[in-house]
Amino acid sequence: MAATTKAPAPTEPAWRRATRHGLFWPVVALAALLLANTAFSPDFLAVGVRDGHLFGAPIDILRNSAPLMLVALGMTLVIATRGIDLSVGAVVAIAGALSLSYIATSPTPGSPVTVLTAICLALGVCLLLGVWNGFLVSVVGIQPIIATLILMTAGRGIAMLITEGQITTVTSAPFKTLGTGFLLGLPVAMLIAYGVFVLVALLTRRTALGMLVESVGINPAASRLAGVKARTIVWTVFALSGLFSGLAGLILASNVMAADANNAGLFIELDAILAVVIGGTSLQGGKFSLSGTFVGVLIITTLTLTVTIVGISPLVTPLFKALVVIVVTLLQSPRIRATFAARARRRAARPEEVAV
Repeated sequence: MAATTKAPAPTEPAWRRATRHGLFWPVVALAALLLANTAFSPDFLAVGVRDGHLFGAPIDILRNSAPLMLVALGMTLVIATRGIDLSVGAVVAIAGALSLSYIATSPTPGSPVTVLTAICLALGVCLLLGVWNGFLVSVVGIQPIIATLILMTAGRGIAMLITEGQITTVTSAPFKTLGTGFLLGLPVAMLIAYGVFVLVALLTRRTALGMLVESVGINPAASRLAGVKARTIVWTVFALSGLFSGLAGLILASNVMAADANNAGLFIELDAILAVVIGGTSLQGGKFSLSGTFVGVLIITTLTLTVTIVGISPLVTPLFKALVVIVVTLLQSPRIRATFAARARRRAARPEEVAV
């Protein structure tokens, strides 16, 4: 009997495999924004050294993205468990109000001990607020959007009570270092945010924590039957979200050295959700991508800077954010990509017309 040989499967071009990667289109969008900025300002990507510190637009983007990076990091973990945290903006306001009010009432506002006590007080309260959200969701069984909406509404009022309805301003060099200081030539805010990012990435990708979070998000009942403590996992991610939001609030308050309960962290929850979605993490829970969130945060921060450089009113920025989100999510959509792939296959299978 004659031996039959199987025809080799056609190899797929590398560029087509690359377009299927979850980070391909977000990275393309970020590159397009950087190119657009370079077209308006040729020195946009230049990085120099001034007074021993790195400066330039790329450094500004990384520093300005620090608060959003922290909030989006916690939001990614919460969304991975099928949840959502709408209270992060209010927690940001509470952190700034608590820390600056404590420093303002202290007889030694410039003392490192006073600043350290204020930071610990603010972070401790924000951690408790995150634990409260986790309690409502994992123990009481309230839907995450409702549970965090309670604190989102009440949080601004709590911040107003702390500041007594006033914008609290202080002068404290150690506290100012958080938002505008430099260490080893790099912004302190950037080092804090990206240090936390690396720590969370190691915990979720080098230990079983990431797998447990994804298992709870994919199927909470099945993970519970398999022995995973889903309630503890959900509780933990909400607590971390509160803690990271508090840290972001300290950086934002340090930038302006003022606690504005009405405007601090306003709409940052929406930017965080947009960054997570742009990065490819599904709002239905399960698989999450920290690197995608990283790129999503940079896209939003760069887009905000682009609007300023081009000369468009910052009031229009939400419109451009919406357009970027629509384009990137459509390009990432499996249904849209399957439709384009089917059309490409039909064109490839169509016989070529022969001229007579």
